[in-house]
Amino acid sequence: MFGRSAWLGASVLAVVCLALVGPSAPRREPFVRALPADAATAVVPGRVMTWNLCNPCGARNVDRAAEMATYAPQVIGLQEACVRDVQSIRGHLENLFGLRYHVAYGPVVHSWGRCGGFPWSPGGYGQAVLSAAPMTDRVTVEYPDGGSEDRGYMAVTTLVGGQSVRVFNTHLAERRQEQVRADQTRVLAIEIARHHRAIVLGDFNAVPSAPELTPIWALATDASPRCRPSSFAGCEPTTDWHSKFDYVFLRGITPIAHHVQPTPYSDHDPLYTDLKMRGD
Repeated sequence: MFGRSAWLGASVLAVVCLALVGPSAPRREPFVRALPADAATAVVPGRVMTWNLCNPCGARNVDRAAEMATYAPQVIGLQEACVRDVQSIRGHLENLFGLRYHVAYGPVVHSWGRCGGFPWSPGGYGQAVLSAAPMTDRVTVEYPDGGSEDRGYMAVTTLVGGQSVRVFNTHLAERRQEQVRADQTRVLAIEIARHHRAIVLGDFNAVPSAPELTPIWALATDASPRCRPSSFAGCEPTTDWHSKFDYVFLRGITPIAHHVQPTPYSDHDPLYTDLKMRGD
């Protein structure tokens, strides 16, 4: 009887421990795919990327890191990011690909079920920014109304192409929550307007012609010169459902090139642009 009770107790304890650790716990990731022959060999100055990692989607952090290393942006804005996963990705970028990034986190949700940790100390979930240059003046703001899930934006100041710039990273309310997103963009636009030079990254969950993006379009342009709210036929889709939801909005900055890169590791494609930075 004692042996059976001990076995049952150990089994229950193992199940509880598995639940507490959560789906984003560190795990062995032994296989590293080779980067393409034309992959960047070092961080590319003036290149910025936005990518919704898709959580939960089950992609390996080593594969996410390889995707970022292929293009090696100077600044990367991530959405649907668990702090634990970003820590792992950042480690892979340095240890496997020789790319060193500073990191700033902007979680607005804490969930052990989604991001691991413990019920009394859950993992952070939201946005994160990786930057090759140090970052200062980080702020994290939760929108007054997040819709079906708490949402917000973060902002940092860093160097992009040798120029100081304010970088915003956001994730707006889910689809079919237009009025909530309209309220969110008004909050965000007030802060963007404070800076004559800004980069706004993120998943806006809205197509270019959506009315809720009007406050952003009034202050900034899309990195793709062909993508405008009145002529969005030139806007490349960034999602598996063939819609453009992801943006690199620019204020006081000129784009040189714009790319959407299909990926099997998320339901959103990485979007990056190379920038020509203007002097003061």
